[in-house]
Amino acid sequence: MPAPQGRKRRLMGEINVVPYIDVMLVLLIIFMVTAPMLTQGVKVELPQAAAEPIPVRSREDQQPLIVSIDHEARVFLNLAPQPEAPLESAALLEGVRAALVAAPERDVLVKADTRVAYGRVVETMVVLQQAGAKKVGFLTDPLPEPAGRRR
Repeated sequence: MPAPQGRKRRLMGEINVVPYIDVMLVLLIIFMVTAPMLTQGVKVELPQAAAEPIPVRSREDQQPLIVSIDHEARVFLNLAPQPEAPLESAALLEGVRAALVAAPERDVLVKADTRVAYGRVVETMVVLQQAGAKKVGFLTDPLPEPAGRRR
């Protein structure tokens, strides 16, 4: 049976992008949900202080360098190949030096547990200075607000 003369089907040269948009939105939601879970860290009980927060110059492509010292005085580096593995002073020096050579303006922060001896924090600060850190900030928790001042 021959095709009707008046009806010719033309091929569509367009791509239907609606399914791609749906997939993209689903992936966006997945990343938004999992991103907070990806923050790695060492369990540290930070000291409380009534200090103003320091401005962090971090850009999207450059996260701050965080050196954590836990209650057992073990030192960790968030940009190390294995952030959950404690580092010796030589490995910390090399890791910090490599990170600062790649990005000299990177923020360097120390996150020390309240139970750590002050001497251990100073030793870590010396290693950071030897690695080339010009400025080092300390992470603390804010003081709890009095009951009458809550908003």
